[in-house]
Amino acid sequence: MRLIHPASSGDVDLPRVYAYPDGPCVRVNMVASADGGTWLKGLSGGLSGGGDRQIFGVLRGLADVVVAGAATVRTEGYGPVRPRESWRPLREGRTAVPPVAVITRRLDLDLTGPLFAEAEPYARTIVITCEAAPRERRQEAAERAEVIVAGGDRVDLPLAMKELGDRGLKRVLCEGGSKINGQLSTAGLIDELCLTVSPILIGGDASRILNGPASLTHLSLVHVLEEEGFLFVKYARES
Repeated sequence: MRLIHPASSGDVDLPRVYAYPDGPCVRVNMVASADGGTWLKGLSGGLSGGGDRQIFGVLRGLADVVVAGAATVRTEGYGPVRPRESWRPLREGRTAVPPVAVITRRLDLDLTGPLFAEAEPYARTIVITCEAAPRERRQEAAERAEVIVAGGDRVDLPLAMKELGDRGLKRVLCEGGSKINGQLSTAGLIDELCLTVSPILIGGDASRILNGPASLTHLSLVHVLEEEGFLFVKYARES
């Protein structure tokens, strides 16, 4: 892997180039084809490669919490984040792994699945929902996860991010899906975008990295890495 912007001839220190800024930060990490699609046969993994998976691991190791929407959790078969030896220096003074926080309005999750049943030894899964969620499901979720109720009819993402921050989870890594990303963008909450551009054209009806109402966020290019035709781009919101 090489750093092509800003130009450098040395080895790439991924934890350094992807280090979070000081203070709270919501970072979105996505992979897309060269024509902008975010899945292949329904899954993002078909667009990925070795470098993307390496960066994916580093981003998780740096984060305080991994956020994803319920649809992404179901489709991608999420389980709890597992510890890695390489994360020890990255997570000094924190839990060995970041918890996964699932955003869900209806609580249509398998609460007996690995994401909940296997999380306790590492970091308890967090469920972010709203008052409109069925009360019995909220009670059931509270037996297996930490539950944050943020909003009335739907999840209030600014309130949800504040609730995470109040728990000391300030370095947020959002892994989608595109609807959650779109809602974060509309609310002005995206501070950084880490985008892998896969050297493939897919066509079809795959979503973009943001789906939802039009919103405008000006970004500054921080860096571009390259490996085997994949581009790994990091943007930061202009202040």
